[in-house]
Amino acid sequence: IGSRALGSRRRAFLLSGAYAVGMASTYAAIGMAAALTGRVFGEVTAHPVAYLVVGNVCILLALSLFDVFHFPTPAFLSSPAGAGGGAGGAFVVGMVSGVVVGPCTAPVLGGLLLYVGSSGHPVFGATLLFTFALGMTLPVVVLGTFTGLLARLPRSGAWLAGVKNGFGILLLLPGEYPLVEAGKRLV
Repeated sequence: IGSRALGSRRRAFLLSGAYAVGMASTYAAIGMAAALTGRVFGEVTAHPVAYLVVGNVCILLALSLFDVFHFPTPAFLSSPAGAGGGAGGAFVVGMVSGVVVGPCTAPVLGGLLLYVGSSGHPVFGATLLFTFALGMTLPVVVLGTFTGLLARLPRSGAWLAGVKNGFGILLLLPGEYPLVEAGKRLV
């Protein structure tokens, strides 16, 4: 976002905001779907297969952080012209990021979705998850707007590999919980 802002803080804010709204739109759609499906959503998420899927996704993402394998970045996200250089491109990348970031927020997102699903109010569900995602993207908007702050961050090195491994452990541990729960429900 910062590299596409061309030195303009206003343009950086616009692109960061478009990214945030794109991600929030994805979460709003998920919230609306959860509210519309109501009890069915709760039953699906409480099924042992759902626990197995969530647990294995967390473990696979953790293994990716440990460099066991590599998820290739889609070309439209990595090429400068792929998603378009403007607010529309930032919005689309934000929408895709909403899907990618979902497992990272699984505990809070899962609780919100169960709450929204039991309410049965689609507008409430969309609003609640839209607001949740906007709060989650606030640091992105701040850092995107003030890209000079990024230049002050420490350079990449061995410390970054340690941080990556630490996040791998943090993702691996909650990945075990759904597997244990699935085992209890299957027995």
